[in-house]
Amino acid sequence: MSATSITLTRPDDWHLHVRDGAAMASVVPASARQFARAVVMPNLKPPVTTAALAAAYRERIQATVPAGLDFQPLMTLYLTDNTPPEEAERAKAAGAVAFKYYPAGATTNSDAGVTDLRKTYKTLEALQKAGLLLLVHGEVTDPNVDVFDREQVFIERQLIPLRRDFPELKIVFEHATTKEAAAYVAQADGYIAATITPQHLLFNRNAIFTGGIRPHYYCLPVLKREEHRLALVQAATSGSPKFFLGTDSAPHAAHLKEHASGCAGCYSAPAAIELYAQAFDAAGALDKLEGFASFHGPDFYGLPRNTARVTLKREAWTVPEVLPFGDNTQIKPLMGGETLDWKLQP
Repeated sequence: MSATSITLTRPDDWHLHVRDGAAMASVVPASARQFARAVVMPNLKPPVTTAALAAAYRERIQATVPAGLDFQPLMTLYLTDNTPPEEAERAKAAGAVAFKYYPAGATTNSDAGVTDLRKTYKTLEALQKAGLLLLVHGEVTDPNVDVFDREQVFIERQLIPLRRDFPELKIVFEHATTKEAAAYVAQADGYIAATITPQHLLFNRNAIFTGGIRPHYYCLPVLKREEHRLALVQAATSGSPKFFLGTDSAPHAAHLKEHASGCAGCYSAPAAIELYAQAFDAAGALDKLEGFASFHGPDFYGLPRNTARVTLKREAWTVPEVLPFGDNTQIKPLMGGETLDWKLQP
């Protein structure tokens, strides 16, 4: 008999975008209602490149958390070619947990990213010494590399040399999307882990093209073939502490997603834990959800596990097709208008 409810230690989101200003105020409550903590990405315009900017951003986020909800943003700094090594200690003193490595031009607001990883080596040495993590967007930006192969090539060209040169630097391979990434992380030593998004567990690349172009399923790294989705499901449900929840929920106004050059990113925050439950249930692995959602992330980051609990019930409900976003515009969440089988209880 299938379970009718599941109770979990309150989960965390180890990869989240919340933007800023009025847009941020529209999306933070969706994450705060289900997650105790979230690692917040620094790719604003301008990017969050210093400890002082990260501390100020944290205050702005906290001001949008609804009364009565306990939600802690965990801050990251945007790594650039010119980030001074001293910023690592300043970041640690300010309570930041990591630096984010975006290859220049790889994704939304990544123009200020790293052009050559070797330019950052002194700063990476400082990160390793300070015990801060490095979060990597695992794609190369070489225009000669097919977009569907950029993650695999990143492992060969960038990640393997990086880990050889910094063997004790804790690295999170963000939003892993391929069987190669899953295998590499699973077989590597304890200094690397990976987050996996709900869309990469639930969908393959056909979802972008079913019935026409569906821009709300377009994200970077892009959805891949079915063999890769299956490998990610296997990794997420394996019980391995190397894999944990990171939604990469990335809000964009609907009119910018439905544009001639639509933005990359899936807005999954309104139904995030329910989407993961859907994926784990389909794999017959609901018993593995708590480890993936609630334990593996804090363990890898060296933070305490949460003590509060949340309950999901097997209850069909429809994800809203549209939601208000920022000033007088709308956003369309992932699977908007579709039915999910699990619902988080208030």
